[in-house]
Amino acid sequence: MTKTSPDSPIVVVTGGNRGIGLEICRQLVQRGAQVILTARRPEAGEKALRELKSDRASFHVLDVTDSQSIADLRDHLQGQYGRLDVLINNAGIMDDEDNSGLDVGTDVVRETFATNTLAPLELSQALMPLLRKASPGRIVNLSSGLGAISSMGAGHPAYRISKAALNAVTRILAAELDGAVVVNSMCPGWVRTDMGGENAERDVSQGADTAVWLALEAPTDLTGRFLRDRQIIAW
Repeated sequence: MTKTSPDSPIVVVTGGNRGIGLEICRQLVQRGAQVILTARRPEAGEKALRELKSDRASFHVLDVTDSQSIADLRDHLQGQYGRLDVLINNAGIMDDEDNSGLDVGTDVVRETFATNTLAPLELSQALMPLLRKASPGRIVNLSSGLGAISSMGAGHPAYRISKAALNAVTRILAAELDGAVVVNSMCPGWVRTDMGGENAERDVSQGADTAVWLALEAPTDLTGRFLRDRQIIAW
């Protein structure tokens, strides 16, 4: 088992090899966290590690839609650290065919739902014994304003549905855990990434900020909420 300082939080970031996920990892290691960056492809994860240039970061292969891959990550964390302080469910997809609710294929909806909603739920369930060893553990779900029921609109139906459901997962887990593990959703805003595009209004540092704050600094009585720019927003 790897010995780490009790003051050094252990954080898993899914989809940490690029975009907001990589920036979250960068900000976390800068603040003293021990980060396990995960990605499906080993070459992508190793490239991200080289970009981080930090001995506080390590890589572990993870396909968030594969139960055995999730179990392998759980066993790795148990063997190496014996606990987990924070799980950041960042991995997500938006399909190019996800255009209109009038004609989107149900296969697109299923695939998007599997990655954006079911994967964070299964990861949270699998890693819960390790998160319960923290004081308290934290789960941060990267959601989107596109998933807010209060402002739901047209376009990207599979993505919208998946993020609205992820917000529901957040509320359910927060209520059932009752503070034993803190669970929140956050919206990074429209960020210049491969998904957000070059015309987006925010850079990755702005998009990552609230996730990092929720992971390391937010009050522990803040749970079951949806946030943007460190402020609670409507579901």
